[in-house]
Amino acid sequence: MNLDSKYIFWVLVHVAIAFLIFAFKPLAKVYFNVAMIYFIAYIVVAPKSMKTQAIMNACAYFVGAEVLFRMTKGGIAYEASKYLIILFVLMGMFFKGVKGQGYPYFLYLILLVPAIFTASINLRFDANFRTNLAFVLSGPVCLGLASLFFYDRSVKNKELIQMLNYLSLPIVSITFYLFFYNPSVKETITNTASNFSSSGGFGPNQVATILGLGMFAFTVRLLLKSPNIGLKLFNIVLLILISYRALVTFSRGGVLAAIITILAFVIIVYARARPHLKNKLIGSTALFITALIITWVISSTTTMGLIDKRYANQDSLGREKEDLTTGRVELLMNELDGFIENPFLGIGASNTKYRRDNGEMIVSHNEISRTLSEHGFLGIVVLLILIFTPLSYRAKNKKNIYFYAFLAFWFLTINHSAMRLAGPAFFYALALINIKNEKRPLYRKRLIK
Repeated sequence: MNLDSKYIFWVLVHVAIAFLIFAFKPLAKVYFNVAMIYFIAYIVVAPKSMKTQAIMNACAYFVGAEVLFRMTKGGIAYEASKYLIILFVLMGMFFKGVKGQGYPYFLYLILLVPAIFTASINLRFDANFRTNLAFVLSGPVCLGLASLFFYDRSVKNKELIQMLNYLSLPIVSITFYLFFYNPSVKETITNTASNFSSSGGFGPNQVATILGLGMFAFTVRLLLKSPNIGLKLFNIVLLILISYRALVTFSRGGVLAAIITILAFVIIVYARARPHLKNKLIGSTALFITALIITWVISSTTTMGLIDKRYANQDSLGREKEDLTTGRVELLMNELDGFIENPFLGIGASNTKYRRDNGEMIVSHNEISRTLSEHGFLGIVVLLILIFTPLSYRAKNKKNIYFYAFLAFWFLTINHSAMRLAGPAFFYALALINIKNEKRPLYRKRLIK
């Protein structure tokens, strides 16, 4: 079986996984445990030269599968994927060590600690201290440890494409699970609000975000790893299906973040491509744009034009909505008030959701304002580390063609979905890798005496 046949085979396997889980939901727990044991063993037995690739693939798979495990309650914990990524990169540190130049992320992790003590003092008496901290800090800790491990780690471009393949397979399962769960979108869409039915009964924001990541992964595969027309059509069909399910969640953040991430990638790849490859890229990009137009037309038809109104910021009657951000600005301002009131050490980890004027416990959608509110002045230092460390690394190493795409996905996602998912943490860390140029084989003419 060649690589292309193997790829198609594993895609079909993950379609079957989606059907089996839909038919009998407890199988999601079996799926989770089998995947966890497999990837731990995969990392352990991988030769030292392939440890980084094994860890990268393992992390990518659980980033892609995180929402599926949450919506089917298959994971051992809600934050299970983040815990496993932390475990995988710690295993990587044990086997491969860390680069000394990644010291800013040591400092970053240390700066998260004071908010734990502040929270222990300020957290409401009826709040669960452990689960609240796990929910808020698992994402930042995951980012810090992953960045520490992947900083300046040498990776080949083909290994990065393989990593995106591992990421995309469980996203295929999510997509088909949504089709099985909600085959007729038209029957469940009644207005322009985010729709839980078309999102598998789970949070539309998270579903749209991970499907948006799938859009990016399949776009990369379409442009760089679809050598024949058969594979191009196969990947375009998958891209259309994933994009359609992302759109009909009616959650805009994940889709818009995906489009900007894809644009960042396409622009850099085209700028770096040799002249003879640019024509191929133009052809593949044209196919991609055609796929998106087809997806939009299908989505508009099945939602009876409501998706058009959603992206035009209108309600179902076509009236302009006052708040484009659906309440996110109000949440952001509330969190910034917490920073102004407690500028030194902040209000403590997880306390932002208890600061609403109406007493509601609403979790943050913006990681930047949450960091400032909960960590105070230390939060400013944290954000400066997160922004300037990758930019500083980029100034010295410009070989990573995915750099701006990965960083864009991180930044855009934390501004509409905070760090609910492991994806932003993992892709931020991948912006720090060192992509090695793959040397072409050198053929020498044989001298005949």
